[in-house]
Amino acid sequence: MTTPEPQPVYLGGPRFQTDPIELYREMRRDHGAVAPVVLDGDVPAWLVLGYRELHQVTSDPQLFSRDSDLWNQWDAIPTDWPLLPMIGRKQPSILYTVGERHRERAAVISGALEAVDPFELKGHAERFADELIDGLCGRGACDLVGEYAMLLPLRVLARLYGFSDEQGPGLVTAMNDMINGRAGALEGQRHLGESMYALLAAKQADPGPDVASRMLANTAGFTMDEVAQDLMVMMAAGHQPTADWIGNTLRLMLTDDRFAASLAGGRHSVGEAMNEVLWEDTPTQNVAGRWTTRDTKLGGQHIGRGDLVLLGLAAANGDPHVRTDTGSLTGGNNAFFSFGHGEHRCPFPAQEVAEAIARTGIEVLLDRLPDVDLAGRAAGLTRRPSPWLRGLTELPVTFTPTPALGATR
Repeated sequence: MTTPEPQPVYLGGPRFQTDPIELYREMRRDHGAVAPVVLDGDVPAWLVLGYRELHQVTSDPQLFSRDSDLWNQWDAIPTDWPLLPMIGRKQPSILYTVGERHRERAAVISGALEAVDPFELKGHAERFADELIDGLCGRGACDLVGEYAMLLPLRVLARLYGFSDEQGPGLVTAMNDMINGRAGALEGQRHLGESMYALLAAKQADPGPDVASRMLANTAGFTMDEVAQDLMVMMAAGHQPTADWIGNTLRLMLTDDRFAASLAGGRHSVGEAMNEVLWEDTPTQNVAGRWTTRDTKLGGQHIGRGDLVLLGLAAANGDPHVRTDTGSLTGGNNAFFSFGHGEHRCPFPAQEVAEAIARTGIEVLLDRLPDVDLAGRAAGLTRRPSPWLRGLTELPVTFTPTPALGATR
């Protein structure tokens, strides 16, 4: 009697929320370093689980292209497919640009972000963190995800990019809907696009010391559409993963005895906790995607021309073929894939901005609420229903009520 072939795994089932690490182990056991998966609507794809294989895919843009026009499934994709915002037809953004044009756009983005003054960035992060904590510190209990982590990165990024503070809440909702890939995804994409075009029109008429104005002032000949698309990519990629980085790090520090000392006032463990999260609980779990320019083999699988290849960043981080450690990876090991790899990886200045926002947000919170503690059991914490990003739906905590800083100034 022959053993039946393992079936493709649905990329979006409940186990991606509850136990993705074990699920990736099972997929690697059943399929090897590259596993067949299906997306919403039974759309087929491949998920790269192996560290070396992921390095191979991201290092070979000629074979594994970002050109989504190559996809062999377009005839089967409905116009209202909820994953279109994340796996859409080629758009005029840096995500879908290849070759020299991509390198030019990456240089423009990096230049606009490198011009951000680090002291100004930290000052914005501290001020907005204090304002958010002022709004909850007198209650003695709150949800650190919905009332803090989900608001702080966008508040800072909005200021850096040129948005008004009042636009922040609507942008948060729009981006969450778009990234989660469920009801409201297309509406979220529309809201984000309209907001970005309105911002650029205002900055074109009246430039300021902000990222949007610097992008518009570039001399590489990019159109308004290209600048708008790149800023939307930067906003989405900068906000949600950073919010989840804050939330996932606070969860680790509140539930793991190794980090209890930092909750008593010390800060030496914050960086270690943030680094461990990027290895073990990375916000960006899976990335879409790459499309093969010809038939090929990868990880023992036959990949057809035009197949969609998804980057399993979290699975590759846990690949036992490269993970020889027996404990947690802390102390500065940065060989993780959490920011991607290759020419389409997250630009280094963007990584610095995200780290500054996350670290500042965590440190200010621990300073202001030094006895913060998890309300309820760690096992009761739940994750958002997204195959792409791993973040908590809420992080309920208790603490000793304290007066707002604004009331004592």
